Amino acid sequence: MIIALTGGTGFVGRAFVDHALAAGHQLVALARAKQVPREGVEWIIGDLENRAALAELVRDVDAVVHIAGVVNTPDPQGFETGNVLGTLNLVEAALKEGVRRFVHVSSLSAREPGLSAYGASKARGEKMVKASLLDWTVVRPPAIYGPNDKDMFELFRAARWGVVPVPGEGRASVIHVDDLARLLLALLPSDEAVSHMVFEPDDGRPGGWEHRELALAIGWAVGRRPRVLGLSARSLRRAAGIDGFLRGKGAKMTADRASYLSHPDWTGDPAASVPPSIWESQVETRTGLKATADWYQEQGWF
Repeated sequence: MIIALTGGTGFVGRAFVDHALAAGHQLVALARAKQVPREGVEWIIGDLENRAALAELVRDVDAVVHIAGVVNTPDPQGFETGNVLGTLNLVEAALKEGVRRFVHVSSLSAREPGLSAYGASKARGEKMVKASLLDWTVVRPPAIYGPNDKDMFELFRAARWGVVPVPGEGRASVIHVDDLARLLLALLPSDEAVSHMVFEPDDGRPGGWEHRELALAIGWAVGRRPRVLGLSARSLRRAAGIDGFLRGKGAKMTADRASYLSHPDWTGDPAASVPPSIWESQVETRTGLKATADWYQEQGWF
């Protein structure tokens, strides 16, 4: 297939590019800046606000995989611009160019749009896709980990220091980036089993992970048994204030993120699981966490 891709320079996008090329597909990928040439990938310079670039991106392709989005920003308007208007622009471009198949990467946070500006924007982005005449599938990944990831790396680094702060209560699902990339590829062929469906994939662990369990598993992966510090919603908000003071616009823990992290259930809904005939998780999480920790070590991230 010839696949139009957004977010190809990001964490998930890079994994998708590797898997798509290995499977023999060709890619037309959107990027804000010039990229290193790669066989099988045609880079289109532009962003989700550039309608001319989007038209070029989706012209004469078989399907669109929309990964790009704003995950963290000090200005809530950034979520609206990137996750809502950007999605709408891409949907309109696909329709105008006659592309039917559209795989949209959303987030579990879209399930609880009232908790955060991020979740609200992902929910509105989904609505743009679902209201279109496209042959769409929406994927809501849980926490994604793996080599090259900068967000979960914060937990790995904290485990190395010996103290891992996590939400005090609740559970969450996780998924390895390679499993997610394989899923997005598996969803590309038009099939009534996946068309107009919303999926919430995970690592296959029923009920997900208690936050303490996951923190200890990450500690094991880095060779430590860290102290797990369970934080209340109030403490998470305070942590966001401290991180904002120390890192400014580069803060990982924002008030918006603290709000949705406080929710007790970020596990994939079994009713929204992907049919096993289409896809199943292959990366056992402890093995994946260890391999990820080893990669961080080899790259000097610690």
